[in-house]
Amino acid sequence: MRQNSSSLVVVANRLPIDDSVAPDGACEWRRSPGGLVSALHPLLRHTPATWVGWAGGTGPAPRLPDIDGVRMHSVALTAEDLRDHYEGFANATLWPLYHDAVEQPVYHRRWWEAYQRVNQRFAEAAAAVAEPGGLVWVQDYHLQLVPGLLRALRPDLRIGFFLHVPFPPPELFMQLPRRAELLRGMLGADLIGFQRAQAAHNFAQLVVKVLDLPATDRRIGVDDRVVRVGAYPVSIDTAEMAALAGRPDVTARARRLRHDLGDPQQVILSVDRMDYTKGIEQRLKAYSELLASGHVKVRDTVLVQVAVPSRERVGQYQILRDRVEREVGRINGEFGRVGEPAIHYLTQHFDRAELAALYRVADVMAVTPLRDGMNLVAKEYVAARVDDTGALLLSEFAGAAAELEQAYLVNPHDLEGLKQMLLTALRASPDDVGDRMRAMRAHLHRHDIRAWARSYLSALDQTGSLVTRLGSTG
Repeated sequence: MRQNSSSLVVVANRLPIDDSVAPDGACEWRRSPGGLVSALHPLLRHTPATWVGWAGGTGPAPRLPDIDGVRMHSVALTAEDLRDHYEGFANATLWPLYHDAVEQPVYHRRWWEAYQRVNQRFAEAAAAVAEPGGLVWVQDYHLQLVPGLLRALRPDLRIGFFLHVPFPPPELFMQLPRRAELLRGMLGADLIGFQRAQAAHNFAQLVVKVLDLPATDRRIGVDDRVVRVGAYPVSIDTAEMAALAGRPDVTARARRLRHDLGDPQQVILSVDRMDYTKGIEQRLKAYSELLASGHVKVRDTVLVQVAVPSRERVGQYQILRDRVEREVGRINGEFGRVGEPAIHYLTQHFDRAELAALYRVADVMAVTPLRDGMNLVAKEYVAARVDDTGALLLSEFAGAAAELEQAYLVNPHDLEGLKQMLLTALRASPDDVGDRMRAMRAHLHRHDIRAWARSYLSALDQTGSLVTRLGSTG
């Protein structure tokens, strides 16, 4: 066994830690704006593992202490890597393409070279810490080449790959200049997981079209191996969120927040990363038109928009933030009153307790991305509604819509439809809201984070030992 080796290795772009380390050397789990850390944190607290990822910043990789028994193995990135791999190929090429090209993808050859270079570095790091015959679970679009590179280095490993974002239809993916290399990289895994069955279907179609390999939506033949493919919709720690939302201090905080908002009849809440895929501008336009038509009145209804900054060095995100802030200012200037803004706009990070209090305040939760792999905010809101109240307005194009069928589903591209469904959610009867919420909560209790982990890892881990440990933590 290698020194400091681990039977489960998680490989992700970022380490799940605070960017700063306390004077005593302590680190804490960092709840990222995205869903990855929120999804894996409850699992890894109970499963001895190593997490391989970037610690933030540039320069040599820092040595970091264990957190909750999980070893942190940092991978170094240079300023050039950060610019060309992360901001470039990952987030200006793949991210927009995988989200239905909501923004135009950009292609540069040096970005692809950096993507290859960084993926090789991550693969070598994973190979160095995985024990013989161990499991390596590679996460997301930043590292799609890692499974193939890792298999070349360590053919003894069981390798899983999970894509947290959508996987596009063939006609979009075919635009990629290096499409064959990306597919081959993913096929280095023994098991490829997607959020939805349609994504697995898209992938299988592309493998046939681009690589001429025998493939179904569940199995793909690669040389003398069979790569399994499937949908494993990610979830949350439902019990943890429900317990947090039910705490007396969180309940009291929710009451104070509602009072601070002016005790309106109804509160609409949206919690997003600042990203053009989240439909923030469309949502603001719909709300503005409802105010202008008089269907919604400021003294009765308040919109709280939380927009956590994201990828602030990427030009598209800077432009988006400027546009959103201008629109919020316009709406408040036109419809707000002294002491009564139409929109409460917040861009700071919230801790878990404060977020749970916001969920408890919201009569309507508006989750209306233009495209989303899953959207765990929708699931967190449902889990937090411990009194079975609250209306979830949910985009049809969020992965969560396939599971939370009782939500008020909407096409966020249809402005009139978005306005009408928002009014429907605001005006729904308590009985209708309660019936829908109870059904969604029951689903989440059956399909929580541990059910997701057991489902995926039992398919990957043929020995069953890891899944047995997961079962003992539920």
